[in-house]
Amino acid sequence: MSLAETFQLAVQNILSSKMRTFLTMLGIIIGVCAVIVIVGLGNGMQGYIEDSFADMGTDSLTVSIMGRGSSRSVSEEEMYQLVADNSDTFSRISPTVAMTGSVKIGSSTLSATAVTGVSEDYFSMKGYEITQGRGLQYTDMTGRKKVCVVGQYLNQYYYGGAAVGQTLKVGGTTFTIVGVMAMKGTGLEEGGTDDCVFVPYSTAARLSFTGTVNSYTLTVLDTDRIDEAKTTLENALYAIFEDDDAYTVGSMSEMVDEMNSMVNMIICILAGIAAISLVVGGIGIMNIMLVSVTERTREIGIRKALGARESAIMRQFVIEAATTSALGGVLGIILGFGLSAVATTVIASVMPDTPITVSPSVAAVLIAFGVSAGIGIAFGYLPAKKAAVLNPIDALRYD
Repeated sequence: MSLAETFQLAVQNILSSKMRTFLTMLGIIIGVCAVIVIVGLGNGMQGYIEDSFADMGTDSLTVSIMGRGSSRSVSEEEMYQLVADNSDTFSRISPTVAMTGSVKIGSSTLSATAVTGVSEDYFSMKGYEITQGRGLQYTDMTGRKKVCVVGQYLNQYYYGGAAVGQTLKVGGTTFTIVGVMAMKGTGLEEGGTDDCVFVPYSTAARLSFTGTVNSYTLTVLDTDRIDEAKTTLENALYAIFEDDDAYTVGSMSEMVDEMNSMVNMIICILAGIAAISLVVGGIGIMNIMLVSVTERTREIGIRKALGARESAIMRQFVIEAATTSALGGVLGIILGFGLSAVATTVIASVMPDTPITVSPSVAAVLIAFGVSAGIGIAFGYLPAKKAAVLNPIDALRYD
């Protein structure tokens, strides 16, 4: 019997008892579907993380200066000179100062609004646009002016879209709004990405408790060389402090890699748990094939009496088990894609500000199908072997 004829016979046997076959495939269907949806969710989370950090700038390095006791620190001029001396590696630098205290607009007090002191280059470094008024300027830094740029949340909800020229207070100090940023997030909400105020870093440093700048953001010319840029920066800072504990240097790309690693680990664990149902499905296939061998004992005896070899009998039952399992894999893939689309819609409706697309990968689909077919072969071998070694005389006597 040829391979095509064997496959055709396997399909006929499967279709002869549809309900039993479907129940047998159910474990495979659920396992494959679960793995595809979980992997798709992981891909969506990774895409969301990368997009989120892309807005923050994967070409940037952040530096925090703790200093070496009270004996040694580094000034803004020294940091600017460091960037100038390594102009083939770094493009721009901006001191950053996080201001404490709530924002007060009229009689409203906003405790969730982020207030940050930055330089005039910070907006171009981060790709932020100014839609009204102007951005911060060099003269604002040198003159320590009390001016600020606000996000769209404050502009729309507290100034009716006309914030330029108005004032607000940060920790009791009055600032004049000179510019409004373009909308950065997908929605305007308190504490969101558009609920922000940027002031000159020199002004923020003067109003802070220490009066100094301890944080910096730097951008590199080539993102592929960001590790090299980080090493260059660490070496320069070590030459100043001679102490690794006096500073920390971090990069957005490292944070993305670390978060992706954590997501991958969680997804692998969940996919492994979901794959247990594939083993359960394989056991179900083995069980039903053993029943099938018992039911078709006389058929096997007749075929062997007519000269069928053990290899042909074994091939018939292995192909039947593999076909059953592979068909379950196909149905699981189809169901997985359907549930992925439903999950994407549900996530978009429940969390509109978190656009995660559940997108199964081609590799996951191919692996899921290959594993499902492999399970059919692995768990179908024992029943096939049992059928192949049946004694034809005993098989013909079986009732």
